[in-house]
Amino acid sequence: MSNARKVIIIGSGPAGLTAAIYTARASLEPLVIEGEPSSTTDQPGGQLMLTTEIENFPGFPEGIMGPELMGNFRAQAERFGADIITEKVTKVDFNSKPFKVWVRDTEYTAESVIVATGAQSLMLDLPREGELIGHGVSTCATCDGFFFRGHEIAVVGGGDSAIEEAGFLTKFASKVYLVVRRDSLRASRIMQQRALDNPKIEILWNSRVSELHGEGTLNGVTITDTVTNESRPLNVTGLFIAIGHKPNTGLFTNILDMEESGYLLTREGSTYTNIPGIFAAGDVQDHTYRQAITAAGSGCMAAIDAERWLEHGR
Repeated sequence: MSNARKVIIIGSGPAGLTAAIYTARASLEPLVIEGEPSSTTDQPGGQLMLTTEIENFPGFPEGIMGPELMGNFRAQAERFGADIITEKVTKVDFNSKPFKVWVRDTEYTAESVIVATGAQSLMLDLPREGELIGHGVSTCATCDGFFFRGHEIAVVGGGDSAIEEAGFLTKFASKVYLVVRRDSLRASRIMQQRALDNPKIEILWNSRVSELHGEGTLNGVTITDTVTNESRPLNVTGLFIAIGHKPNTGLFTNILDMEESGYLLTREGSTYTNIPGIFAAGDVQDHTYRQAITAAGSGCMAAIDAERWLEHGR
């Protein structure tokens, strides 16, 4: 396998593997550096590897499990000739061409690079949180809300995203508790009013989730008062964590332009970054939609942008 490539793709979620499918079909022989299974920042297959059933990805009327969907993505990319290595990128040099990408002491070079390292949801760091993801604990109301029709559930967070998630979940749940650490919401005024006006939403002020309950599936949580430190049980079957997301962009600090929050900046209507020949796709540059289908779409865009740049833009 050659270490000199026309395209290197960093990341292997829906964006990275869609980019791999398209660049491979264009005979660009991409190398996908998919990340390490033990890593929290670049899990091979992306965040869908942490989900269970996905019902909103087109083409699967009966739904499909997240890991199975990503396995299909991967197999399709390999079918068209993409090389995939299960390693973590440790350093990059985009100052000169060819671009350089290192996996520990091994150096790879590329004429173009597609960054698709994704983002990770900020979590509560509670015991057993990881094992209950997809089994009552979720970070995506759009993805999982349907499964909680008629249930009582809780949303953690006090910002716009948390209130938006809580409002969306009232379409399915019989009651939504909004767990807020302080005695006020951080959200914009209009979003605050929406939460206060919604009869299905009950706000638990000065509260935090301190413990998760259930064997295999969540069946309740412990709520602790942040002022008095008193605890009480809350009987919910779903817990949605909406305290923010963190893009996996540490590798590109002071190299690629990014927002204060860390999301990579791309030229409007494209996947071009501030460095010609470097493209960004998926959740690493999208803090608005954060869906598998939109990530896949931007992966397609990045592949086409890279192909055209290689042909005409250098």
